[in-house]
Amino acid sequence: MAGHSKWANIQHRKGRVDAARGKLWSKLSKGIIMAAKHGGGDPDANFRLRKAIDDAKAVSMPKDNIARAIKRGTGELAGGDMEEVLYEGYGPGGVAVMCETLTDNRNRTGPEMKTIFGKQGGEIGKSGCVSYLFDRKGVFVFAAEGCNEEKLTEIALENGAEDIETLDDGRFQVTSPPDAYETLSNAFQVAEMPTEMSEVMMVAQTSVDLDADTAKKVMRLLEAIDDHDDVQTVSTNLNITDEMMEE
Repeated sequence: MAGHSKWANIQHRKGRVDAARGKLWSKLSKGIIMAAKHGGGDPDANFRLRKAIDDAKAVSMPKDNIARAIKRGTGELAGGDMEEVLYEGYGPGGVAVMCETLTDNRNRTGPEMKTIFGKQGGEIGKSGCVSYLFDRKGVFVFAAEGCNEEKLTEIALENGAEDIETLDDGRFQVTSPPDAYETLSNAFQVAEMPTEMSEVMMVAQTSVDLDADTAKKVMRLLEAIDDHDDVQTVSTNLNITDEMMEE
């Protein structure tokens, strides 16, 4: 579990240079478009959209970009014709890899994902080949410092959380069923308990350990996948250690 939280955080470290920031803005724009497409353009009535907007603001996406993305999602502007496509496969060492994409052309994205997997020593699989190894969960991570564990536990248990644990680095992680994510998110916000990371994501039921060289190859594959413009999230059952993250 800790490894997956760390991997999710990689996505929030982008934007250090203009080119990377532009790529991240493009990914977040797609998330806003899809959220508005499915739930309407009012963030007060559309939690998914509100979360997508908050994520965009956190990396200083301009208000005009956000507004255009919402209008694309509601059909007021062109460019909102996208679909969600899940790709599954295997990385070096046979680890499971899943990537969730938002694309306006699956005939382009599919072959590109196959190429990325192949170049990095992996292989795209058929639908369902590894998804059975994962569960969709709401995941919240809190900093160790300044977090009241008793208060955190109380709020979590009263609002549908299914697990609370202390990670190896001392941070706290709360997991929930996907349908409890919004309730928990609102409860933590009301209690003024900010999260380091909060997402609905695919979490592996069990993790796999690999030797250092093979693990590095997997990390290169994950980074190559995440670098693709259409990819929103990447999940793996590799146990990602602190040493891997530092390298």
